[in-house]
Amino acid sequence: VPPSSLSMSQSPLTTPTTPSEAKSRRTLCHAPEATAPPSITALTGPINELEQRILESMPAIERWFRLEWMEHTPPFYSSVDLRNAGFKLAPVDTNLFPGGWNNLTPEMLPLAVQAAMAAIEKICPEAKNLLLVPEKHTRNTFYLSNVQRLMQIFHQAGLNVRLGTLDTEVKAPTTLTLPDGSTLVVEPLLRTRGRLGVKDFDPCTILLNNDLSAGIPKVLENLHEQYLLPPLHAGWAVRRKTHHFQSYEEVAKKFAKLLGMDPWLINPMFARCGEVNFSDGAGADCLMSNAEALLGKIRRKYKEYGINEKPFVVVKADNGTYGMGIMTVRDAKELDVVNRKTKNKMSVIKDGQEVTQVIIQEGVPTYERV
Repeated sequence: VPPSSLSMSQSPLTTPTTPSEAKSRRTLCHAPEATAPPSITALTGPINELEQRILESMPAIERWFRLEWMEHTPPFYSSVDLRNAGFKLAPVDTNLFPGGWNNLTPEMLPLAVQAAMAAIEKICPEAKNLLLVPEKHTRNTFYLSNVQRLMQIFHQAGLNVRLGTLDTEVKAPTTLTLPDGSTLVVEPLLRTRGRLGVKDFDPCTILLNNDLSAGIPKVLENLHEQYLLPPLHAGWAVRRKTHHFQSYEEVAKKFAKLLGMDPWLINPMFARCGEVNFSDGAGADCLMSNAEALLGKIRRKYKEYGINEKPFVVVKADNGTYGMGIMTVRDAKELDVVNRKTKNKMSVIKDGQEVTQVIIQEGVPTYERV
């Protein structure tokens, strides 16, 4: 979120207001005027201390980002799930294989094309051909619309784009029809020695829009002189949410120090349980004790800031995606009486992967409504 468009009220740095007054004042993350949908959480109260501090610190914030990007390569593309509680704004998940590109407004397209051009230029300035490897959801029309928009963005950025599928059942170019009558053609991947492509198409760059939940396919390994984005270790076969949030916590502390604020305002607390089986109840003690401890920490923070909310935690698969393997817990005792339906929901995630590790994350209530 560009700091200039940040609007936050009822900060823990201000005097707590009455619950009804506070509720009417919570707001955050206004998009530019031209594209902003009406939000029922529009700012009505005075600019609070935290927002003022962010606005005043803008030059320092922008410089901080500029220096960080010099030291660290940002992901090629990503999307972040933000939760705005009014008293706290925190990312609760980061997707390295983002979908939902079809949700961008037409006005956003030139900006997306510009961003794509800049990102490609950094990696492969002479890039001509891009191979996009999507998920296998050929029946999910929303996902296909997302792929179509992604292709459109890179096409307008000056690249030839083709779709190569990891689905081994696709033996020849296959046409998929979208709800608006337009079509996409997915083709079987062709591996020639150390290079990957599709028939009569040799790409410089391969962009994964498949999160590799089912594991790393052999066809993507040991590619020669081709850029694979994101890298294989970004997939859920390797990546873990707890590692991500451990790293994020360090960054949040640095950033909060720059602004002289409590890092908790932008960071959800979390815990991890490593040996869990929802089917036979293994790891239940770890889940209960960690959930209870985390709820206690949140209660103490709420008390410190005079926040009149009931704390909750969210239990998620540590390598999960697509909103699968998630449950909300307001009392640790709830974990002792999990019903069969919830157990089944928590046991398996995308591509039939069993859940054995979970992250227990501080729940951040959402007050944005569109």
